[in-house]
Amino acid sequence: MIFISLALLWTTEVPAAEPRVLLMRGWFNVFSTGMDSLAEKLRAKGINAEVAGHYHWDTALAEILRDRAAGKTEPLVLIGHSQGANNSIVLAHSLKAHHVPVDLLITLAPFMQGIVPSNVVHAINYYQSPGWGSPLIAERGFQGKLSNVDLSSDLTIFHITIDKNSKIHEAIVREIADLPQPKVPAFSKPSIARPRSPERPLGYAGATR
Repeated sequence: MIFISLALLWTTEVPAAEPRVLLMRGWFNVFSTGMDSLAEKLRAKGINAEVAGHYHWDTALAEILRDRAAGKTEPLVLIGHSQGANNSIVLAHSLKAHHVPVDLLITLAPFMQGIVPSNVVHAINYYQSPGWGSPLIAERGFQGKLSNVDLSSDLTIFHITIDKNSKIHEAIVREIADLPQPKVPAFSKPSIARPRSPERPLGYAGATR
């Protein structure tokens, strides 16, 4: 009987938890349609992606806390455009108060935004200088990775097109696909790890500052 139990443990594979991705649009829910097309690209890869208005952040906070209380610990990704970018940072701060990490925070053209809280593992900011948006700054105690990508050299990008840019979409999809997977518990048969891409630029030719 003991041998049977051990055999079952060995052959039981723990499925990797796909990340939960929340994309928030900017003001009026009109100009950030690129969030919808990006979500479709993520769903096509089997990634749970939800699109909402920037005002949805407090509802999302309650949902995430409820899921964590139920034992769900999938990687968390927050993406926002314009005011949605600002509110993604607000949501990250609110999650910090409950000791919930944000695995990836991506902002597109934030303006007068808050600082990045220390519970964020990796923050990527796409902006234009001069132009709309500004670099992100992390709070004291931040130990994650912060990447500011200046797109001012690309004259085809401005505030209402940055969320629709295919190169930025490709870079974001790669970053989410490369998120570390949860560890397989001891005694379980090791699953084949998803290979990580080699060290590379963020996928866009803009200058990183």
